[in-house]
Amino acid sequence: MSQFINAKDTLVTDAIEGILETSNGTLARLDGYPHIKVVTRRNWDKSKVALISGGGSGHEPAHAGFVGEGMLTAAVCGEVFASPSVDAVLAGILAVTGPAGCLLIVKNYTGDRLNFGLAAERARAFGLKVSMVVVDDDIALPHLPQARGVAGTLFVHKIAGAMAEDGADLDAITQAAQKVISATASIGKSLDTCTVPGSAKEDRIPQGKAELGLGIHGEAGVEQVDFQDAKVAMDMVLGKLENALSKGPCVALLNNLGGTTPLEMAVLSHELARSPKAKSITSIIGPAPMMTSLDMHGFSVSILPMDKVQEAALARPVPMNAWPGLAKLAAAEVAPLPDGLSPIQPIPSDNAATRALIETCCDLLIASETDLNALDAKSGDGDTGSTLATAARALKDALDRMPLADLTQLFRAIGNELSQTMGGSSGVILGIFFGATGDACANGKPVTDALKAGLERISEVGGAARGHRTMIDALAPALDALDDGLTQAAQAARTGADATAQMGQAKAGRASYVPEENLIGHTDPGAEAVARLFEGLAAAE
Repeated sequence: MSQFINAKDTLVTDAIEGILETSNGTLARLDGYPHIKVVTRRNWDKSKVALISGGGSGHEPAHAGFVGEGMLTAAVCGEVFASPSVDAVLAGILAVTGPAGCLLIVKNYTGDRLNFGLAAERARAFGLKVSMVVVDDDIALPHLPQARGVAGTLFVHKIAGAMAEDGADLDAITQAAQKVISATASIGKSLDTCTVPGSAKEDRIPQGKAELGLGIHGEAGVEQVDFQDAKVAMDMVLGKLENALSKGPCVALLNNLGGTTPLEMAVLSHELARSPKAKSITSIIGPAPMMTSLDMHGFSVSILPMDKVQEAALARPVPMNAWPGLAKLAAAEVAPLPDGLSPIQPIPSDNAATRALIETCCDLLIASETDLNALDAKSGDGDTGSTLATAARALKDALDRMPLADLTQLFRAIGNELSQTMGGSSGVILGIFFGATGDACANGKPVTDALKAGLERISEVGGAARGHRTMIDALAPALDALDDGLTQAAQAARTGADATAQMGQAKAGRASYVPEENLIGHTDPGAEAVARLFEGLAAAE
């Protein structure tokens, strides 16, 4: 898989340079490339306890992204997923440690413990006061003698950082850090492993599965489970954290492991907030990428039962963009719609034949979801099938409030429903189409002529016409043939839809931005949907 890097050998140093160049002058590095990669605060005067963390790269923004006032004094960076050398750690200690001493915050991996530990011993030989804490917050594999250090490390950075900024001494900060470590529990869940630059991606997790408890270097977790949805995923993770959640008011750190979209993270936030297992969670940090695993498609939750002092330390603002801040977890506020926005609701009525016709249309669109998405992926963003299927499901759910016995009001009601529930421009277009059709019915036009009036209206508003490679290429000929019967209308729609596969230039819609070579040979998905609709109705006749 291609990645936006220059070379594997310079990946970490290139990234550090980028961090420095965009830090607004607040960060510097020690002059020790390529073996010594240490990022430090520029405004550090050694008058307070220094905080140093680090480890292998690939977990960005950890740890260099948290160097700054109120958090870390320095970050020692290794190569991707490789511990920094003893000399690199020692260089960091010597560079930032003054009479107040320094605290090393180390994630519990053998290489990190050994290299940071030996560097601490050497620094003490220089007469420096050095303390070290080891973070072991991962609860995924309780049978292991040494639990791994993962995203809960960020709690230590922030609370210890606030204390150091206030001038606390090394012993007090070390004790506070150890208290946080002892109380913190973390676990993650992922749909995929990560892609290490220069290596082939390990396809260990099959499609339809999720792995609970992956390590932040892609190490195997506790088990693979069937993936259902975000709610089940979050409930499973919170269930594993039940012991920590039972110990009073908690803060949750919701961490993006690197490859999860912001949209997905927002859904996971919602599932965390509404989970019955999260009743003791009063505050949240995130969702944000904080301790990542390159591009891993997953998330982790870290829980800390906190006292008032810890809460104040976590809530204190810091200038680093990587730290998302502490927020109160509360129910969503819902404001009323402005007056006049909601349409007047028609009086419901029933007509068995009309209901059956609409349900058949909706079922046809729902059944075509996957095929239409695949077709749309050739010329658009791959969502036509989902957009139509979502609207179809909403329309079926709304049938009991529809005026099924009054075609004029029914067309208008369908237009209102689609404009509200159907995403993108499609909802607007179909809302206009059915609204104009209803208006034409109100003026006495027969149904076929009314539908043609609706088609004319969307052509005027949207600018699309026959030959523009849109749904109109199937809908217009179908309506022309409709008075001759559904079979003739279906044949006309299919001919029109198939013709779009030879149209090399779309003149409306998102496909108008797509090169000709991507369009030739592929039917327009909107036209295909119309053709399938008429074909299904003809077959059911």
